[in-house]
Amino acid sequence: MTRHDSDSKIAETIFGLLGRRGGDATICPSEVARAMHLQESDWRAAMPRIRAVAGALARRGLLVVTRRGEEVDATSQGGPIRLGRAAIDRGKP
Repeated sequence: MTRHDSDSKIAETIFGLLGRRGGDATICPSEVARAMHLQESDWRAAMPRIRAVAGALARRGLLVVTRRGEEVDATSQGGPIRLGRAAIDRGKP
């Protein structure tokens, strides 16, 4: 599997999980990792790539990445992040 295929699978999983939730709901990147990998060591190893893909999606305006309710860079240090739909996808301008 190439990095592009892997990144596409991550994005697909992110949006699939968000699609199962209400409009303003968010998900943890670890939910994405667990949905893609069965063993704990595998999903933990996937976390940096998932954050990188989430960051790229956020820069394109397709996703919002927050920490304690404030938008942040997905790869920044400082604690857990949440992934949510972009405002346009939640029906907001």
